[in-house]
Amino acid sequence: MTDNLEKARTVLVLGATGGIGGAVARGLSQRGWKVRALNRNIAKAAQKAPAYEWVEGDAMKRLDVRAAAEGVELIVHAVNPPGYRNWGKLVLPMLDNTIAAAKAEGARILLPGTIYNFGQDAFPLLTEDSPQNPHTDKGMIRKEMELRLKAASDAGVGVIILRAGDFFGPDAANNWFSQGLVKPGKPLTAISYPGKKGVAHQWAYLPDVAETMIRLVERAEDLPAFAVYHMGGFVDDDGTKMIAAIRRAAGQQRLPARAFPWWLVTLASPFVPLFRELRKMRYLWRQPLRMPNNRLLDLLGEEPRTPIDEAVAKTLKALGCLPQSAGQIGAGEGLTPAKMAISS
Repeated sequence: MTDNLEKARTVLVLGATGGIGGAVARGLSQRGWKVRALNRNIAKAAQKAPAYEWVEGDAMKRLDVRAAAEGVELIVHAVNPPGYRNWGKLVLPMLDNTIAAAKAEGARILLPGTIYNFGQDAFPLLTEDSPQNPHTDKGMIRKEMELRLKAASDAGVGVIILRAGDFFGPDAANNWFSQGLVKPGKPLTAISYPGKKGVAHQWAYLPDVAETMIRLVERAEDLPAFAVYHMGGFVDDDGTKMIAAIRRAAGQQRLPARAFPWWLVTLASPFVPLFRELRKMRYLWRQPLRMPNNRLLDLLGEEPRTPIDEAVAKTLKALGCLPQSAGQIGAGEGLTPAKMAISS
């Protein structure tokens, strides 16, 4: 067993090769934490982040998670099955494995939350305590995840959940920005926007989300057993601000903005499970959304916030959508709705 000092500075990251898991792992490592990461292919994973302690295993296997968690103080649960295939059958068992490991080690759990667990009745103002009445499969699973974490906190496991708007940013994996608004690997010729003018939408720049999560961890001793916070992020208060930021980053003030092809999603939804769920989530774009961050500000004093023009420019550069980054992404193919697998 590790000594108390080492235990207090060791974190297990599930999903360290993903967007938010990778960003949190890097940030904790830079702050002196010993990062342990679970992956089924550690040789490949270690090429991306050789400084971590890679443990071979599967988040679906309880014994693998339990062994990887030995001696840790914190478990970052950022693992997420891609797309929608078998998503519902994998998410909750993986979380149960994390909870079991946290109970055994006395570790705290850190979870990046979403707004999918809220239904239309909670809009337009989402607080940490708004009622959760989801009407999508993913939303119901997300609600169940939080219920299980609440039960774990009642049993003595510390839990931190940070909810935020739609992710965007370098390495942000699948998200509306990179798979809806622009086409990765291609110069910008148009913006495809899922919402409409006049409807507010909330965004979260992934590096800011990771930094906020880390600051919450650093204040863990001041938090309740079940600590839930909302980020303010970037609020597009009328449905035009993100489009304008993309135009500025691209230096193209006349860049066309077109409506996202919801008609295609509707047409294909009887045959494609992904599209059925996307259609159900359209309300996230048809109703205004605001997430007050008062509780977060009361604790931290400020919310990490990268200027929107800088955040959008870095995101577009990483996606290979700006001239100076042409060729950065090898695929060179934009994603159509048929290829979408929005992050959960």
